[in-house]
Amino acid sequence: MAELTLVAEPGRATGSAAARRLRTTGRVPAVVYGHDTEPQAVSVDGRELRIALSGGSGVNQLLSLDVAGTRRLALARVLQRDPVRGRVIHVDFQVVSRDEVISAEVPVVLVGEAKAVEQEKGIVEHILSSLTVRATPGSIPDAIEVDVSGLSVGDTVRVGQLPLPVGVTTDVDPEEAVVVAASSSATSELSEVDTTDEADDAGAPAGEG
Repeated sequence: MAELTLVAEPGRATGSAAARRLRTTGRVPAVVYGHDTEPQAVSVDGRELRIALSGGSGVNQLLSLDVAGTRRLALARVLQRDPVRGRVIHVDFQVVSRDEVISAEVPVVLVGEAKAVEQEKGIVEHILSSLTVRATPGSIPDAIEVDVSGLSVGDTVRVGQLPLPVGVTTDVDPEEAVVVAASSSATSELSEVDTTDEADDAGAPAGEG
């Protein structure tokens, strides 16, 4: 994975009021940390940050973070967003090295058409939408694709069956379900049970289990 350059300005004032003033100028407060370095308060241009993280790699995009002329390999690890507008209001950048193994969250994407499931009037349930993997920064995949075209009702794809790229591993239980091809009747029965349980709970007098 090739890195993208993102310029970060050091020396920003800290505190809520200073952060709000900074955001009005179109910049995003940030912190750079990692590799035994003291956390450093910086800021980045909001538009440039959006562009850098809007590609296929998303937040796993490898960045060449330019801080006052010194470049550091980094990843955007924690993004805080405005709950109303959804825009990023703070970001933590973790300094990494190319040969170290790190953890990352990767989306699990379904591809293909489960025609056999459709013919049986079943449903493909996407249980696990992302997977925590371990890999070197440059080996983190954009996504993990699961081909559902061969599924029939009753089939389950588990973590241990996922096609992980070479050099990519996961500590998630290999028996955990990722995709389940269920019959529509089974799904309806499960929904009815859930609805009944909720009704019973709602009708129970206070203090009774």
